Amino acid sequence: MASSSVFLRLLLLLSLAALSFADNSKDYILGEDSSPTKPSCNNPYLMVKVKRWVNGNEGKTVEGVGAKFGALLPSKLEKAVKFPVVLSKPFNGCSKSSSQLSGAIALSTRGDCDFSVKAQVAQAGGAKGLLVMNNEEDLAMMGCPENGTLDVSIFVAMIQKSDGEHLKKSVEDGNKVELLLYSPKRPVVDFGVAFLCLMAVGTIKMASYWKTFTVVEQNDDPYKELAEKDSMRTAKEDSEDETMVLNVAGAVCFVITASTFLLLLYFFMSTWFVWVLIVLFCIGGIQGMHYVISSLILRTWKSGGRKGIHVPIFEEVSYLSLVILLVSVAFAIFWCVTRRESYSWVGQDVLGICLMITVLQVAQLPNIKVPILLLFKYRVMRLSHNVNMSQVATVLLCCAFLYDIFWVFVSPLFFKDSVMIAVARGDNAGGEGLPMLLRIPKFYDPWGGQNMIGFGDILFPGLLIVFTFRFDKENKKSMINGYFLWLLIGYGMGLCFTYLGLYLMNGNGQPALLYLVPCTLGVTVILGLIRGELKELWSYGTVLYPTLGDSGQDNRSVRA
Repeated sequence: MASSSVFLRLLLLLSLAALSFADNSKDYILGEDSSPTKPSCNNPYLMVKVKRWVNGNEGKTVEGVGAKFGALLPSKLEKAVKFPVVLSKPFNGCSKSSSQLSGAIALSTRGDCDFSVKAQVAQAGGAKGLLVMNNEEDLAMMGCPENGTLDVSIFVAMIQKSDGEHLKKSVEDGNKVELLLYSPKRPVVDFGVAFLCLMAVGTIKMASYWKTFTVVEQNDDPYKELAEKDSMRTAKEDSEDETMVLNVAGAVCFVITASTFLLLLYFFMSTWFVWVLIVLFCIGGIQGMHYVISSLILRTWKSGGRKGIHVPIFEEVSYLSLVILLVSVAFAIFWCVTRRESYSWVGQDVLGICLMITVLQVAQLPNIKVPILLLFKYRVMRLSHNVNMSQVATVLLCCAFLYDIFWVFVSPLFFKDSVMIAVARGDNAGGEGLPMLLRIPKFYDPWGGQNMIGFGDILFPGLLIVFTFRFDKENKKSMINGYFLWLLIGYGMGLCFTYLGLYLMNGNGQPALLYLVPCTLGVTVILGLIRGELKELWSYGTVLYPTLGDSGQDNRSVRA
């Protein structure tokens, strides 16, 4: 069990590398260059979709980029026109073509002359447009010459080398190839992000009510004993209580440790490193799913853990627990194998939500030692009355707030790009990013991509929100007069502000805690001041609820 604990501690630290609320999608505009801008040469470098038909059969749609000059392509598919493709002869398109280009799209290769020359030659031959095949697997910006004027009225676009060679081969084989080019605009609002926000808010709300909803009744001793034995198997051979003194210094040390991990990921991330992270995520997801499913079943079927089987290493395990474990392992393996498929986000989100619900049950205090050292150990935790919960929460969130801003916005001043965003995207690992994210596709975006939010942006505010739920419950506060409801609303508003910042920053990743901390911790402080309870919140210390049932031990003792 110790090795499993080490893996899961590392998992929580690595999840901080994905703190940014970001999207994973292609830019609608490829970029900007330093080529001269003129009235006839001021087009943005818009991405282009190229639909193709071979002998009337529709093929794969490829992507390209429009030139800075020439006609702009329509943004709507229904306004685009289909034209046949003709190869320029010579294929470089730098001189008059011997092939009939009239009423067709001329296909030529890059090189030997300026892009503007190729466009003028194609236009002189009567072509409706020019499609340039790049000489590498990439897209280049086709700018304007420094001198002279341009009079190009046809559209000009570029596609990657492999796509161009496929088109060329189809034409050379005598097939009738037709193309339709258009440049769809990205929607201002993607409604998928609303579902992502609901998942984040819902995860915290479920974690807050989880123990209240799934707790096993304590007045039935035989069933209580079985439930405890099934859920606390990892603690059976450990005679020592997992207790620890919570202090403010731990929050500062955590940020330093997390920053070190982030830098290691930035400099040394590779394909094998990503696989290590995927395995860690699967281990945490399996334990989280096992805990969530077990809790739900044992809530209504208290005798579900009565019969067991002897398993080496784990000793006696109930049949129910074993079945749930096998289902969880199979689910995680299926996600791992199909993680590149379009539907893999569902499995990743299920595993991630189960993992975070479990963490927020075990880490019942906003203190850095609890979530790291007690992660996924389902046992009774005890806290001294001299531990200041609000002070720890304040320092932890403030440190995470600064951590998030530094590694997203300030790190480009010291490194070539944003360290946190580069790690989350997996720039040095073949584009395969960290799995410690909730993600959902951009269903209404023609350019695709995904909206993402890191586990840290849910767990850290979640620790404070779950704390306010317990505070309200212990002080018998109503929803309106309490703090939990207003912090949950504030968290949702913070996500909305994050998405607004994402939009205003043209899709660049945002440090979500920049918005979430003021909307949660700030709301707590303001309400505390208005109600005259800030001092009570600041000095509040209490006994933790037992995670999965308490056998009546004294919960007030502390051991360092």
